Amino acid sequence: MQLDDLLSRYFYDTDVSSVTPDTLATGIERCLVELGLEQDRGKRFALWALLHMFGSAPDLEVAFEDDDDRGAARNFMDLLAGSEGNAKG
Repeated sequence: MQLDDLLSRYFYDTDVSSVTPDTLATGIERCLVELGLEQDRGKRFALWALLHMFGSAPDLEVAFEDDDDRGAARNFMDLLAGSEGNAKG
């Protein structure tokens, strides 16, 4: 799954800064529904990561049954947190 494809699919635009608040809320809701239905581990992770970047991801224990998937999600969160620290300093 490509980020631009996910943004287009759920938010109808690849430029997040131009998405209206209503479209953002609707897109997040659609993402959450699809996350709950998705069976493919990779696609679930992509959806969860997108939701995490919007501050709307469910807890790891809810989103992932597998310990390895939760570990990968923790690594993703750590990488994002580290990159945010680098951007500020």
